[in-house]
Amino acid sequence: MMKKFLLILCVILLVGCTTTQQGTTIGAVTGAGLGGIIGHQSGHGGTGAAIGGVVGALGGYAVGENMKAKFCPKCGRTFDESEKFCPYDGTELQYKQK
Repeated sequence: MMKKFLLILCVILLVGCTTTQQGTTIGAVTGAGLGGIIGHQSGHGGTGAAIGGVVGALGGYAVGENMKAKFCPKCGRTFDESEKFCPYDGTELQYKQK
């Protein structure tokens, strides 16, 4: 029951979020879970979850930030994937080729 609740909560939190926000959220949840498991083995489950959550969030943020996939072909600036047009010159943004 609890696993189902957490899954639904994660889906609700991630709908409509940017890639950076999604990466941060997924990293934090995953890190907290793994940190809690590892910390529990040494009797410090809460501390392990807190440390794992912070480290996971930072890692997820870095991954999500690097996945920003749109740029302006005219001025070369990079933008969040939620933008459609360059706010500086009005050019339609394009996806980066990875």
